[in-house]
Amino acid sequence: MPKMKAVQVGKPGGNFEIVERPVPEPGKAQVRIKVEACGICHSDALVKEGMWPGLQYPRVPGHEIAGRIDAVGSDVSQWKLGQRVGVGWHGGHCFVCDRCRRGDFILCQFEKITAISFDGGYAEYVVVPSEAVAAMPDELPADVAAPLMCAGITVFNSLRNAGARAGDTVAVQGIGGLGHLGIQYARQMGFRTVAIGRGGDKEALARKLGAHEYIDTSQGDPAAALQKLGGAYIALTTAPDSKSMAALVDGLGPGGKLLVVGAAMEPLNITPLQLIMARRDVQGWPSGTAKDSEETLRFSALSGVRPMIERYPLEKVAEAYEQMISGKARFRVVLTMGG
Repeated sequence: MPKMKAVQVGKPGGNFEIVERPVPEPGKAQVRIKVEACGICHSDALVKEGMWPGLQYPRVPGHEIAGRIDAVGSDVSQWKLGQRVGVGWHGGHCFVCDRCRRGDFILCQFEKITAISFDGGYAEYVVVPSEAVAAMPDELPADVAAPLMCAGITVFNSLRNAGARAGDTVAVQGIGGLGHLGIQYARQMGFRTVAIGRGGDKEALARKLGAHEYIDTSQGDPAAALQKLGGAYIALTTAPDSKSMAALVDGLGPGGKLLVVGAAMEPLNITPLQLIMARRDVQGWPSGTAKDSEETLRFSALSGVRPMIERYPLEKVAEAYEQMISGKARFRVVLTMGG
């Protein structure tokens, strides 16, 4: 039986283990992907540290997968051998719950999650449900495309569904793994883009990424600074800090929206009056389906949006994960297979 190299976590809080496993075979309505690159996401800590209830171990992490179709199971007609594809957080849906019947697959009551419901992409091969697969354009190399399968789709899909129109002011809080992509997408979508970060040293990068304006939170109240710019229609919050997110509500213009994609655990300290008096909204947004991923990849290829990445071979997974979890990475860490 053919073997593959994989990285698994044997128990909650355990170390990464580089192991040899049989190459998995796809079943009905599944495909096998030969992985070329897999991004390391902060959400991989859910697997590494055992933070997801009921997660079965050992488990292979990784939900930012880019590679090629290597084998297809029965009842799969839309994917061809050798086709370039990616897989993100959304790992499949049931098709029959009320949400699926409305076409809202990302909120499927029985949603599968890549690397949580089944083994992920820290491996040379991965088997996934066929509905979780996104076609990948030739213009994007695998290591560039991989982070777009989670970080990219999260900010792109939330922004394009937020209701802003070209010319509206969109503020992006944080210039990290999500934020550096959010700034690029906001600029390419035609928004007046305002980057919000801490420290004057980030301004040059923010403007290089496409920001029209930069607000340094160490120099004063960011909400007041936004109001001097006329107020933001959207404040996209990417840094997982609830206090920093809530501080932007008063910077929203009338009918403005706090769009939350940074996964912080603490509550948002917002008063009802802050929302009522200016008809403001607070909205969260999960990533998206495989179709949304395809559209994210196509828009990125078309517009020139690219993640800033650091590459590591699979064998250096522990070093790569530490670079990500410590916040030292600029800005996404990607594992590459075969060197």
